[in-house]
Amino acid sequence: MISDRFLEKMSHRYIKNRDIILFSFQPWNSDIAFNFKDMAYELARYNRVLFVDRARDRNSVLKNFLSRSPAYVQVENAKLEKIQDNFHVLRPKSLLESGNWSPNYKLFDFFNRINNKRLAAEIKNAIHTLGFKNSILINDNDFYRGLYLKNLVPVRKYIFYIRDFLTIQPFYKKFGPRCEHEMFEKADLVVANSAYLAAHAAQWNPNSADIGQGCNLEDFIKDDLKEPEDMKHIPRPIIGYCGALASNRLDQELLLHIADNLPEMSLVLVGPPDGNFEKSKLHDRENVYFLGGKKPEETASYIQQFTICINPQQVNPLTVGNYPRKIDEYLATGKPVIATATDAMEMFREYACLCYTKEEYVTNIHKMIIDPVLNAPEEKIKRREFALTHTWENSIGTLGDAFYQSEKNYKPMEI
Repeated sequence: MISDRFLEKMSHRYIKNRDIILFSFQPWNSDIAFNFKDMAYELARYNRVLFVDRARDRNSVLKNFLSRSPAYVQVENAKLEKIQDNFHVLRPKSLLESGNWSPNYKLFDFFNRINNKRLAAEIKNAIHTLGFKNSILINDNDFYRGLYLKNLVPVRKYIFYIRDFLTIQPFYKKFGPRCEHEMFEKADLVVANSAYLAAHAAQWNPNSADIGQGCNLEDFIKDDLKEPEDMKHIPRPIIGYCGALASNRLDQELLLHIADNLPEMSLVLVGPPDGNFEKSKLHDRENVYFLGGKKPEETASYIQQFTICINPQQVNPLTVGNYPRKIDEYLATGKPVIATATDAMEMFREYACLCYTKEEYVTNIHKMIIDPVLNAPEEKIKRREFALTHTWENSIGTLGDAFYQSEKNYKPMEI
């Protein structure tokens, strides 16, 4: 039974009775869950919300057309789709220019301003149709397409939400750092889903805040989920990982070390593999099981079968400050957790075993298997209680706290 003190609402000042424009980095109909969509539904509990879907760009449309991909969609007119009475999604008709190939900043900025103006025109038409006034615009991590929207769309407050360190990715290395820094400086408020990213943004904007991460954990706290068919033949105990098998995030050498030094245990990897993982030496190990990608609603059933949950990350700029959402999912099942020590993992130290070396992983897995304290019912409850503090309600409440704090120093901008 989970104690009532962890299920009570935390004290926050929520944003209410406002018109909110959400400018999305990811498409509304994405195959994977993403923060901004969950945030949109939570904000729509108390506000009118317009979610601006990701617009197509010329380069992606051409690639999808030539490959006959179903992702190629011809949009004749901008469309406002009603999700609920106070919640609409704008699907832009604009076809944006792909300027990342530009040889210099001057040409890149030329195309980027054109893209921003096209999107701004569609957003202004939508908010006119909906009768939005005195709006708050929240930009989901898009420092390219949203760089000039603050001055192109009539809004009272412009908030930039950073949830990933995009500038270290190859696509953004050329123009990303300068645009991100300019975005931080332009924003009235910067909010992040981790303390690490909030500190990063604060170098350019002191009005930056960590609003934490929300998770949907209803399925993970259930104890009676059906065992998946492809788990039934796997010998116990199971060391399990659930999530994308991305070679730029996960440490394959560490996984091989675990498999080789714990041959009496099964290492189960649940998630879609990238090219490097498809060719990994892990496939040669008899005690390693690749189960492939699963639907989001299926993952809780797999994690519930794990004896120990792991997050075997590399330590690099992409992972060091990235909020590990899967840790909350692991903890919500009550399972023991072992993870690589990163800045973002520090907040979980009391509830998960953090490791710095591959040898520590093996030693601590042994300890967790045999330690009756770590497997006691009260420890399971503690893990669940902590995970359940990371709700979208709490995250959006913290956003409200940061918003009203920033209002104290508000200065009207010129349109």
